[in-house]
Amino acid sequence: MRSSLTLVGTFWAFLSLVTAVASSTSYFLPYWLFGSQLGKPVSFSTFRRCNYPVRGDGHNLIMVEECGRYASFTAIPSLAWQMCTVVTGAGCALLLLVALAAVLGCCMEELISRMMGRCMGAAQFVGGLLISSGCALYPLGWNSPEVMQTCGNVSNQFQLGTCRLGWAYYCAGGAAAAAMLICTWLSCFAGRNPKPVVLVESIMRNTNSYAMELDHCLKP
Repeated sequence: MRSSLTLVGTFWAFLSLVTAVASSTSYFLPYWLFGSQLGKPVSFSTFRRCNYPVRGDGHNLIMVEECGRYASFTAIPSLAWQMCTVVTGAGCALLLLVALAAVLGCCMEELISRMMGRCMGAAQFVGGLLISSGCALYPLGWNSPEVMQTCGNVSNQFQLGTCRLGWAYYCAGGAAAAAMLICTWLSCFAGRNPKPVVLVESIMRNTNSYAMELDHCLKP
């Protein structure tokens, strides 16, 4: 089974898969921001949260210790986080699509040419740029009441207060940077140039096939 990728292209496919999985996993896990509320640890992503307060008996606030996503898109605490959810999700989807095509290129001959590899690298650059934009938008939502309650009521845009950034935020940013810089560069050398002999043989084969069909049609 021959591959349509060069040796560099094989490494590019592997790195593309790693960056796509890392960014997508970071996107779905609620470990972008860590804080505390009512003595319990609390963590956020863009559209998910772990541990949240509810009204108990006697109207006292109690913490429910479980993770989940917000009930609706409009329930996400701020407009910045809503935009971050859409932009980052689109970037992760684009990186996953390119990574899938790159892995298929390792198993299928003549699937990815040199030009196709460069186009896929451009798509990776766009995907990484979208995720990076999402990471840049994320601090704009730190002034929402829900986040401020978790961060000692002293957080603001680009000011964490008593909170700290989580590993998933750094992982998403690192994967985006790797996709934009390394994967985009490697994609320029990923695909194989088509062999002229193969192209000529293919053209001759198609020409002979058409000639035989035409001759068959013209015979009485």
